[in-house]
Amino acid sequence: MSDEAEGEWSTRDRAGDGGPRVIVIGAGVAGMSTGCYAQMNGMRSRIFEKHVLPGGCCTAWSRDGYIFDYCIEWLIGTATGNDANQVWRELGALDGKTITNFEMFNRVVDETGRSVTFYNDPDRLERHLLGISPADARLIRSFCRDLRRFTGIELYPFLTAPALRTVRERAALLRTVLPAFRLFWRTASTPMHEFADRFQDPLLRRAFRNIFFQDPEGFPLLPYLFNMAGAHHHNAGFPQGGSLGLARSIEERYTSLGGRISYRARVERILVEDGRAVGIELRNGRRYYADHIVSACDGHTTIHGLLQGRFTGPRIDKLYDELLHRPGTLFPAVVSAFVGVRGELGPDRAHSTTYLLAPQDAAQLPGALQSSVVVQLRSDYSDGFAPPGRSVIHCTYFSDFAYWKALRAADRKEYRAKKRQVADFVRGFLERRLPGTGERIELVDVASPATTRRYTGNHDGSILAWKAFSEADDIAAKLVGEDRMRLPGLHGFSMAGQWVGMGGLIRAASTGRFVVQYLCDELGRGFTASESRGTEPWHPGKLGRLPQLDNWSMRGDSRA
Repeated sequence: MSDEAEGEWSTRDRAGDGGPRVIVIGAGVAGMSTGCYAQMNGMRSRIFEKHVLPGGCCTAWSRDGYIFDYCIEWLIGTATGNDANQVWRELGALDGKTITNFEMFNRVVDETGRSVTFYNDPDRLERHLLGISPADARLIRSFCRDLRRFTGIELYPFLTAPALRTVRERAALLRTVLPAFRLFWRTASTPMHEFADRFQDPLLRRAFRNIFFQDPEGFPLLPYLFNMAGAHHHNAGFPQGGSLGLARSIEERYTSLGGRISYRARVERILVEDGRAVGIELRNGRRYYADHIVSACDGHTTIHGLLQGRFTGPRIDKLYDELLHRPGTLFPAVVSAFVGVRGELGPDRAHSTTYLLAPQDAAQLPGALQSSVVVQLRSDYSDGFAPPGRSVIHCTYFSDFAYWKALRAADRKEYRAKKRQVADFVRGFLERRLPGTGERIELVDVASPATTRRYTGNHDGSILAWKAFSEADDIAAKLVGEDRMRLPGLHGFSMAGQWVGMGGLIRAASTGRFVVQYLCDELGRGFTASESRGTEPWHPGKLGRLPQLDNWSMRGDSRA
């Protein structure tokens, strides 16, 4: 950027006849989405990101030629013909990419080796489940009947901000919802754990809770049916290049529209004058000014850090003074262990398996919240994640952020020892479950919830922020639909991202669209969006240079 253009952002005065200036804090998916739609609507935007990469939690890192993909397990909107896919096309997220679709959502294996596979095809799933437990035929047929009904429903209201939907849009939504209202109401009001407890077969009682890899606790039936139905229609696939590939594609779209991202630029505070946000101040003291500021970073950091708790109201207070500290309100943090393996992983395997652990095994996982571990064969998801002739396995489990935070603060040596314990467990466990794997492991790379917190700033290391189908979910919906993503008493400012729009990448992306729609409405101008025209085939080189995080790595039989 030229000195003249840089100077434009360092002054309160607007240069020439250019459109409104918009500063976005955070280059995650929501922040870059905000920037893209701002550029499409004649605004001049600039994104400030504390890290060296785009994407936030939607990221990856490398070690010894392996790429460790951190975020996406499935992506809503990978099939054409729905609102979610349209958002991704506008953001260029899937340009030139192939999509991997799996016939199953997940497999669950108990301590004895019994397994259940959650096929996305309701007919195949029903036959499989009936073969496991004929005594549970009534419940099995009920679940599969509901899944069949969800496969015929396209409900992706991600294009228009709730407060701006036209009469026609509201009518179209009602035409979708009303015929299936009883289905939505019943599956949304039936907790999965209550439904699962009705099974006579002990494996099915535990397995249904873990369709989403581990038990999110508190979810009703609806999201399980909705996402499995999406996967059945190839609308919940895995995009080539994975998490960072998605972020890089959106970054490319943003810069092609004329936007600029400043990396290694940590925002310390939002500048406010007479009740209006006018700019930002970086850690190095530099100040930048704009007509509108959008925070697309951690919610607690925004409310009580960048704005020093000055602009709150009943909803914000409820979220950040009460619910944020209530157990079970945030989606749990995770421990990730990436495993680099020589050779292929063999035929006839599930891409994702939840292993239910015996007590003696679960006790070996530091800070574990549940007695299970998820093993995903990431080399099956996308090409380029491993060097030729090698494979990547990703092992995860829900974990207590407070445990890792306290450990790292008190004793770095013990902190590293616990990460080593995770790696040792993974090595031994994979050898037992996938015989012959242990001797071929080249490295194990461990990231704790404390790593997530340092890397992304997400409160308590939570990747998905507020837990869906909770009291926080209801309040967040009002922040978007009634408060228009603004804070009480503060003009010229909006919030985007999962702390207002809830977790999930398509929700994050849609909040960027909504912010700009609300801003256009405030400015009295029409909102417009155009699809990306990128057609060049995607390749791993587009990831660019990847960082190596400060994780503990185990190579061969060596010890740190």
